[in-house]
Amino acid sequence: MPWFADGDRGGLRRAWCEAWRRHREGLPLEPLQAQLADVAAMHPEYHALLEADGDALERDWGPEGGRANPFLHMGLHLAVREGAATDRPAGIRDLFASLLESTGSRHEAEHVLVDCLGETLWEAQRAGLPPDERSYLARAAARAGGR
Repeated sequence: MPWFADGDRGGLRRAWCEAWRRHREGLPLEPLQAQLADVAAMHPEYHALLEADGDALERDWGPEGGRANPFLHMGLHLAVREGAATDRPAGIRDLFASLLESTGSRHEAEHVLVDCLGETLWEAQRAGLPPDERSYLARAAARAGGR
């Protein structure tokens, strides 16, 4: 099933909403849907949004609005999980394990890395460059060591 084949914002958001709906209704989930539903379950503040029709798929969450984009936030959780599972960039798996041990919470450990990854991506976008893995690792190491 080509989950994100079209790559458009609405399609990506519909995938989150559909995974959450199927999870709530106890329907079978494809592996990616299970990952999406797991991340969504960790964020009860987004449940009403995921259950709403229409508005969630079209809304913009710019920095000037003062509220983080929930789809971006949940997507960064997926990226952090994938990075830790594949150890990309090299060393992130150990940093995640350290954060998990120090926080005692998978969600909190992921949030630390979500923040680091988000900052790294923001810098890259602002500079018009690819994300700097060394910068991401340095941020994560500083946060892991600072706990």
